[in-house]
Amino acid sequence: MARIDFAKVAGDGTRAMYGLEKYLSQSAIEKPLRELVKMRASQINGCAYCIDMHSKDARAAGETEQRLYGLDAWREAPYYTERERAALAWTEALTLIAEEEVSDELYEEARRHFSERELADLTLAVATINAWNRIAISLRQDAGTYQPPAHAK
Repeated sequence: MARIDFAKVAGDGTRAMYGLEKYLSQSAIEKPLRELVKMRASQINGCAYCIDMHSKDARAAGETEQRLYGLDAWREAPYYTERERAALAWTEALTLIAEEEVSDELYEEARRHFSERELADLTLAVATINAWNRIAISLRQDAGTYQPPAHAK
């Protein structure tokens, strides 16, 4: 059971977070990639609510079960593009930034696949999902109840 209703007690903060989501939805980072990034960060953080949400949103947007199931082992799975691999590596590094700095090599690899603006947007997407994960985990948001919007496809 959720500890508090975050949207209710922190309405302005929730609206600010949704503002980031709106910005990201209009960025050059394509929706399927944004969903993979959100799922991967949520897996690392152990956020059941966000894993549930973003797996459903990804499926609603046409993502395959195979790619969703293989996401935790993306380095060994053959069905991710080089751009997706660069984004997933960036996501992991930023999500685990307290363990190790983001290397110049990783930055250079990301830059091979993303423009400066795209990399800035990808970084913002990772930061945003990490914030959502911390909100959902700490406030014990109920996993399993989310349903994607009907217009998601």
